[in-house]
Amino acid sequence: MKKDRFSFFFHNAKKQDILFSGLVLLLCVVLYFIPTGFEERLPENSENVEGLVLEVDNSHIEQHGLVLSGSQGVEIKVLSGKSKGELVRVGNHFLGKMEIDQVFKNGDHVFVTLSYNGNKISYAHAGDYYRLRIEWILLAVFALFLLFYAGFFGFQAILSFIFSVFVIWKLMIPLMLKGFDPILLSFVIVCVLSAVILFLVAGLNKKGVVAFLGAAIGLGVTVLISILFNEPFKVNGAVRPFSETLLYAGNTHLNLTRIFIGGVVLSASGAVMDLAMDISAAMSEIVRHSPNITRKELYLSGSTIGRSVIGTMTTTLLLAYSGSYLAMVMLFMGQGIPNGNLLNLSYVAAEVLHTVVGSFGLVLVAPITTIMGALLYVPLKPLKKTTT
Repeated sequence: MKKDRFSFFFHNAKKQDILFSGLVLLLCVVLYFIPTGFEERLPENSENVEGLVLEVDNSHIEQHGLVLSGSQGVEIKVLSGKSKGELVRVGNHFLGKMEIDQVFKNGDHVFVTLSYNGNKISYAHAGDYYRLRIEWILLAVFALFLLFYAGFFGFQAILSFIFSVFVIWKLMIPLMLKGFDPILLSFVIVCVLSAVILFLVAGLNKKGVVAFLGAAIGLGVTVLISILFNEPFKVNGAVRPFSETLLYAGNTHLNLTRIFIGGVVLSASGAVMDLAMDISAAMSEIVRHSPNITRKELYLSGSTIGRSVIGTMTTTLLLAYSGSYLAMVMLFMGQGIPNGNLLNLSYVAAEVLHTVVGSFGLVLVAPITTIMGALLYVPLKPLKKTTT
């Protein structure tokens, strides 16, 4: 029975794909232990713990319309760390910002920072709700669903997800902070991610090669278009949340505009990979069922598939990016601001550039992948020798 389950998990998995997955898993382990150089800067006598709110004092809270001021007294029971079981009292001070301020109530689990003087707690601060457990639970449920539904291929999907997180968190962000060019770095990172993800999904075969070449060339053109149109748009990278704060935190050497362009490339890479794989997989199936198909016929079939997919994919990008500035558009529309003024705002112009450049990448990757597929799936037939 166990053997049947084991064989079901690896159903249709080739040995070379299993070995490649093992290599990627090893890389994930290595990346996990690589220091970023920007590790947690908590003092040695501090720790972050989970706490349970036992009692709150709201007598010092003042409300001015929608904005809160003053502070809230909170009694918390420490649920983890070396002070587990102890009671601490903290002041929850309000800054007048709804996205930051939290009003705690009895029974809430909060994220608490404790500072020690020897073995005694000298200071405690509750900054937000404790969300780590529910985040891990959600990720675990997602992983189990993938494994149950797709077996080894679900494991590969999880592996590609973990690898992407580690590469961005352990390599891309630290290197940007250290002054590496964000545009070049973003392009190299998305090419590496594209290679690993596409070969994990498609296997080490022509289907993966075609998808990777189409995605990489399409992303390269996307980078060039981003650089070309950013200057006429006059978009400063400071339009992104926390960008200005990043400079004030001692990173004045960073170029926010180039970071913005790098973010555009990174955001577009997912949809580009998706489209490249769709076309490559479809062309692979066409060749499998029609092995005598000519390059021209395969190219025309791939072009038909690409045109069909592009329409929905570009709209998908629009809908995905629109969610990030929905509240802003609602604000200006509610104030009766003319559409011309709205579209001319740097924040909106940045999103227009983001969306259109990403859509450019999609439009370009379709014919590029189709050309790569026609060239690689259908080899040139040798010329027939003429006899005299």
